[in-house]
Amino acid sequence: MFSAAAVQKLLIVTAATLALSGCVVAIGDKTETSSESGWRKTQQFNLQTINQLALGVSSEEVRNMLGAPDFTELFQKDGQQVQVLFYRTHHRHSDGKTTKDECTPLVFKDNRLSGWGDKAYQYL
Repeated sequence: MFSAAAVQKLLIVTAATLALSGCVVAIGDKTETSSESGWRKTQQFNLQTINQLALGVSSEEVRNMLGAPDFTELFQKDGQQVQVLFYRTHHRHSDGKTTKDECTPLVFKDNRLSGWGDKAYQYL
């Protein structure tokens, strides 16, 4: 039915297909997973954006620039509404979770940015 040459070609093509199906093309940094790359880029973006903020901008403007914060706090103090937005800006723990100590706090009083960083948060 089939010639020996045709069977031989079919076997070679099948073997080559099976051998090549195990090949994978890897592009990029092999030491970093895509999730690691994502949070690193987010941290870098957040830090750069926060460093360009000006006092007095609204919390809505900041949310439009940075997106949803990792953590939030909202309370009244001395008759003012105080809101603290926490954005991830640095890495401390390799546990796959973002914690407040890996975030920069942005402090808003009556919806206006009054400061950011640990000192601004401590002065509350």
